[in-house]
Amino acid sequence: MNDRKPIVIGIAGGTGSGKTSIAAKIMKTFKNKSVLLIQQDSYYKDQSHLTFEQRLLTNYDHPFAFDNELLMKQINQLRNYEAIEVPVYDYVHHTRSHQTVHVEPKEVVILEGILVLEDSRLRDLMDIKIFVDTDADIRILRRMIRDIEERGRTVASVIDQYLSAVRPMHIKFVEPSKAYADVIIPEGGKNRVAIDLVATKIEMILEEGDD
Repeated sequence: MNDRKPIVIGIAGGTGSGKTSIAAKIMKTFKNKSVLLIQQDSYYKDQSHLTFEQRLLTNYDHPFAFDNELLMKQINQLRNYEAIEVPVYDYVHHTRSHQTVHVEPKEVVILEGILVLEDSRLRDLMDIKIFVDTDADIRILRRMIRDIEERGRTVASVIDQYLSAVRPMHIKFVEPSKAYADVIIPEGGKNRVAIDLVATKIEMILEEGDD
């Protein structure tokens, strides 16, 4: 049994801010270490008790959309070096699927999602809290490209969702959570200096645990 608990790194930021790019670069930096990525999007609540029409009304940018109870339970399991079964969300049927992904514990756990810094209970599990701060015009363009190319959406539907849910939820919940970050990274994955500083901090914590 390892006496040192895994390092938990929370990476938050608005949709299209570059959170995933930051997480990928950190994982690449520590590719010779034991590191894993957990995405908050996997923990959307099960909606099987609702009709399909009711599921379509879900605001996926609101904190209530996430099953943070399960997420916290599983992060704690990873911190105790226990394996977990990560849920898989079915975006076609807008509910949790019956499948799960088996995940073994690692030395470094990266938790990435728009609202991972919004819940104080989640924040308390983190050793490093990062907020990726990118201008709104860049974020909406990135989201538009992603949703059109990867999810078959139309320009009009992306804009409508952005104005009705994404933007107001960002202003109300995502942006205020920046105040809890230890590190704010402007310009997402292109900020090599900030990523190197975070990597250095992670390395220091890992080395302290080996002493």
